[in-house]
Formats: sequence, structure tokens, C-alpha cells
Amino acid sequence: MGDTQDWTAAPGAAERARSVLAAAWSCAVTADGAREEYVGAHTVTDDGAVRLTVPDDSALLAAAICAPRQEPSAVLEFADVAPVPVRGRIRARLYLAGWFAPDRGTLLFRPTRVVLRQSSGAVVVDLDEYATARPDPLAEAEARLLTHLADAHPDAVERLTRLVRPESLHAATRVLPLAVDRHGLTLRIERTRTHGDVRLPFHTPADDVAQLTERMHALLAQAAAAACPRARGPVRRVTPQGGSGA
Repeated sequence: MGDTQDWTAAPGAAERARSVLAAAWSCAVTADGAREEYVGAHTVTDDGAVRLTVPDDSALLAAAICAPRQEPSAVLEFADVAPVPVRGRIRARLYLAGWFAPDRGTLLFRPTRVVLRQSSGAVVVDLDEYATARPDPLAEAEARLLTHLADAHPDAVERLTRLVRPESLHAATRVLPLAVDRHGLTLRIERTRTHGDVRLPFHTPADDVAQLTERMHALLAQAAAAACPRARGPVRRVTPQGGSGA
């Protein structure tokens, strides 16, 4: 489709992993040959350990109590799902391998391996970087922000496509907001059988929702200027993808 990919600022793998954890509402746990799904049951410590509250009759709790050293090996899986209904809605999956231990009526999980899988491939995240990273400041508000943008301001999304090269919009059936972080907004361009992601960078990072509002207004102003063909700037980051999920 003539798509290209130009580098723009984006969260690193460790920050991205912590952002997935911060925003995720559910997780799947595989331990001792059993797999259980938990919804609204986990919290994350400052250093990236996961605290999980499980029922008294949970097989996972029994495994933690009965295992040698009370530390069964386990894998936690978190899905990063786009809040707006786009094709290929799972943007990333985060896998944490490590150990559970009973702690103050909960199970405390400390990862020994962190893998972030995105459409671009899988990355093993450095444990020290993971432990010291912080979630993107917009991670927990992202779902609300993107849903509002898609539902209440489709005209603004349309105007933002003026910042995209015309060839990247060729045969597009619809364009929707896919993701936002402190560095920029990502649009999903869907075609009949394929889709691509276009990243529109902010002029400076946004550290909170108030700053994000200013950055979005700046993008819209840039889009208005781009309505004049001579004012159109270079394409932002475009990642071509197939019709399947991430």
C-alpha cells in the first residue's frame, strides 16, 4: 500500500510493559499445570511485583501453600486490548514468568522473566529496567480518552488524517484512534483486508490529561495547516499489518 515507517518517540519496552500492567483489569495464571482467569484481582507494587487476591478454594492458592518453599513457578498473561473496536483489537500481550509466595492473605508474584509481544515481535524486557520503569502517565486514562475521541469527536479524527500521506490512506475504509501515550497518538487505518498504524507525535511529551488536551489541540492546528497541500509535512510512523490481530 506504499506505507513507510519513520521513527518517532514512543515508550520503551519496560515502560510499555508497566503500562499494560497498570491498565489491565484481568489476567490469566498458569501454575502447576492449571490455568485460572482472574478479573479485578491484582495490583502492582512499585517494583513491578504482582499481588493477587484469590478465593480460598483456588487451585493456585493450594499450589502456593503446598509447594516446596511455598514458591510454585507460574506464568501470568495480560492482554492489552484497544478500547475502541478496531480490527486486531489486541495491541500487545505481556507474559511474566516467576514465583508466587503467600503474603498477608494474598499471593505475591515476583517475575524472573518479562516478555512483551506486540505486532512488531516479542521483546525480552530487562528485569532491572522493568523494576524501575513507571507506567505511562496516561495509561489508566487511555480507555476513557480514546473512547471519547472516537464517539464524540469523529470529525477531529477525520481532520487528523490530513497529517497522513495520501498513499497511506488509499483504499481506507475507516480510521479510528488506536492508542495514546505521552509521546503521541496512534491511528488505525483499516482497509478491506489489511490495516496499518500511523503514529502522530506530540511536539513535547504530555505528563497528564490537561497537557494531553493542549497537545491534541496542537495536532489539530497542524492538521488545519496541512489542509493546504504546500503545508503538508512528512508522514509520521506507519506500520503496515495484516488482517489478523496483534
